[in-house]
Amino acid sequence: SCSRAKDVTMPAKLPVNFFSPRSAVIDLFRGQLDYAEQLRQDSEIVLYFFYAPWCGQSIAAREEIQRVASRLSDQVLFVAINCWWNQGKCRKQKHFFYFPVIHLYHRSFGPIEYKGPMSAVYIEKFVRRVMTPLLYISSRSKLLDFLSNYEPGVVGYFEFNASPQPPGYLTFFTSALHSLKKDYLGTLRFGVITDKRVAEQISLQHSGSLYLHRHANTSLIYPKDILNYTAENICKWALENREMLIRWLRPHGGKSLLLNNELKKGPALLIFIPYNPLAEIHPLLDEITKVALEYHKCNKSQAPEPDLQHLGDTDSPAFDSSVTDAHLKLSETFSITKYPCCNTVVLPQWHSISRTHNVCELCVNQTLGVKPNKVHVPHCNFLEIEAALDSFYLQEHTFFQVISNTIECSNFLSFYSPFSYYTACCRTVNRHFLSFISSEKTIFQTPKVAFSSHGKKDNTQFSIPHIEDRNCFIPDLNISSMNITGLSCRTNKTLNLYLLDSNLFWIYAERLGASRSTHLKEFAAIVDMKEEVHYVLDQNQSLVGPTLENFIKNFSVLYSPLKRHLVDDPSVHFQEQHVITEVTTHTFHEIVFVSEKNVLLLYYSQWCGFCASLNHIFIQLARLLPPDNFTVARIDVTRNDLPWEFMTDRLPTILFFPHQRKEQSVKFPEDFSVNLPNLLKFILHHSSLSSSEPCTKECRHKESVLQQGHISHLEREIQKLRSEISALHQAHGQLEAQLSEARREEQRLQQQKHTLEKQHKTLQLHSEQLQATYDQKNQELLEMAEKLQELAEASENLLKENALLRILVASREGKLQSRDEMKEPLQSEQTLPEDNSMSPSTATATAEEERTDSIGTTETEHSSGNRTQ
Repeated sequence: SCSRAKDVTMPAKLPVNFFSPRSAVIDLFRGQLDYAEQLRQDSEIVLYFFYAPWCGQSIAAREEIQRVASRLSDQVLFVAINCWWNQGKCRKQKHFFYFPVIHLYHRSFGPIEYKGPMSAVYIEKFVRRVMTPLLYISSRSKLLDFLSNYEPGVVGYFEFNASPQPPGYLTFFTSALHSLKKDYLGTLRFGVITDKRVAEQISLQHSGSLYLHRHANTSLIYPKDILNYTAENICKWALENREMLIRWLRPHGGKSLLLNNELKKGPALLIFIPYNPLAEIHPLLDEITKVALEYHKCNKSQAPEPDLQHLGDTDSPAFDSSVTDAHLKLSETFSITKYPCCNTVVLPQWHSISRTHNVCELCVNQTLGVKPNKVHVPHCNFLEIEAALDSFYLQEHTFFQVISNTIECSNFLSFYSPFSYYTACCRTVNRHFLSFISSEKTIFQTPKVAFSSHGKKDNTQFSIPHIEDRNCFIPDLNISSMNITGLSCRTNKTLNLYLLDSNLFWIYAERLGASRSTHLKEFAAIVDMKEEVHYVLDQNQSLVGPTLENFIKNFSVLYSPLKRHLVDDPSVHFQEQHVITEVTTHTFHEIVFVSEKNVLLLYYSQWCGFCASLNHIFIQLARLLPPDNFTVARIDVTRNDLPWEFMTDRLPTILFFPHQRKEQSVKFPEDFSVNLPNLLKFILHHSSLSSSEPCTKECRHKESVLQQGHISHLEREIQKLRSEISALHQAHGQLEAQLSEARREEQRLQQQKHTLEKQHKTLQLHSEQLQATYDQKNQELLEMAEKLQELAEASENLLKENALLRILVASREGKLQSRDEMKEPLQSEQTLPEDNSMSPSTATATAEEERTDSIGTTETEHSSGNRTQ
């Protein structure tokens, strides 16, 4: 049995330096994790950069790490470890699912994994937070700066008089590191106060006390009697009770549910701003933070928090508390105007001439003359609102105004309770001024308040205007605070506020509708996933506090005046005139509704194969229909958003919009096949239907002229078709002649083909005969070669034997010669008689010797003869 061959694998190449030898980063490119641990023991702050040499993200982050190392190498040890080489200890001990990975160690505490953007400024900011997890607060002004930040903060008071490290300080220090380990964004800040006078400003009396500051809710003191004073408990308590008025979103670029999970919570305001984490001041971020704080200030019945501005002013002796008292009194006076139970109502009558409509604010109030208690602020009751709406719609016609520059307010009693009444303040609003911008230059700067003749009249100070106009009735208060303060708790459309760095995530802004060519990357959009809509702040307006306030207010009203943003297809250009008009989101209203033509609209998509098969039908249809009266158009529904009333879930979909009844669009029947005759019948049927109004003589004349125009147009098209048919007949004749010539040529080629096939067969037979002859001759040559080989071998043997015979003959001749020489002396000594009478024994011996020699010679010749044969 044959054994299977072993797999041959090429060993991995030895790793090389990933960082430059001149870099401030120690590069352990062989994965020496044990050596990295030795280096960590001798340093206070260590950053580990685990990388894979082939990873694109690791290669991109290499330059960012080098920048951070060049700035912090004197304080932080930067170590890069190749965790991909299979022979290194890092690969054997660590099992990462992605690269690169950044771990930080503060002495023995760690690892603290960094999961933020791989940008030098963000990495440096996080490293500095690990270096100094606690901020030292030495004065009241620094305490004010710490508490006024939008991020939640935990302040600890420790007395350093008794010992270098008072009890609980190391625990608090460790809890700050724990928060960075659990929250890589570092949204929770930790500060330390050592001055008792500064600590008393936030009610910290004893050393070791902790204070969690919250803007919109009551701040908290760490409950030592309930929770153990440990680092884990402090971190958990702070994270669970922190107040997140505004959040940072930092998608990592891979597959993630971050945006989906946040947007599912409710409507979201996404603000894109260029952000530098290392900058000391952020003016734009401060403005956004101010808007967020005012938006979430809801709970006014609690004891007020320490006023941060007054806290900062107490450092100067010129601080006067009378300003605060006046402010509180003024707030008490207008408490009913700041927190009414109101609902915005838009009357359905629209005016096509002036393009205006009426907006009313309907409020539920207590009996006139009864001042509400400071503590018991009126709460909204849905039953009361429903009853107020019923009463309002019964008297809807009395609030109708065509054009008016005044705000008319009316009070009418409730049908259910004699101790309450309703107030409705209405005004006429132009469609182009729906942004409700609160400014001294707006048309609502000095409104004239009047009361209509119906209902119960009262003074203007008890009437409740629309939310954007309450500053007109209270001129002494701050306009921005009056308009936006606590709005998140007075509407059912509460917004979650999010920040994104436009330097990193501008692609998301472009997908939401931001301009690609803008040089200032500032953008804001409201996304409501439940309603499947989103609104975009005009990029021509600067992204400042008042603009954001108006944007939020316009979204918060019941009938929002904001215009839904629809995604448009940027690849469509209208420089050339085409037979079929391409419609986009921006041109949909103009081509379909504003145009006085009949419009046939095809809904299609690039992935729809059947939609593409209809193109030639619609091209023919567009050429048949008169262009002065009909428009054949199409729209790509995957690249363009449509109003919800015109959306469809089936492709292709064909809609027809008659020019006199654009709102009564007709859908092409799905059970009819889409072809030219059916489309023509469908269009002519619905375009010729008479309207509900009686047709006058002029109308009939216009219709007859229109029909005559259609008939003449069709006759011209028929004439064109006839000329095309005659041309086709001529072309058909020419084609027939060419086909006959081609057939004759084909027959000639067939004959040549048969002749060539016969020749081919003859040549093939001859080739086979030659091949057989060749094989026979080849066999004979092989046999002759074998015989020649045998003769050559026999000749070699004969030559060898011949040489042996020559040697044998030479030896025999030598013997005979020696024998003759021995006989000569004997003959000279003997006499002649003795020669004659030889003894018999000698004669016998001589005879035998000669016989032996002859026998030997005969045998030799015989053997030589046999060998020769």
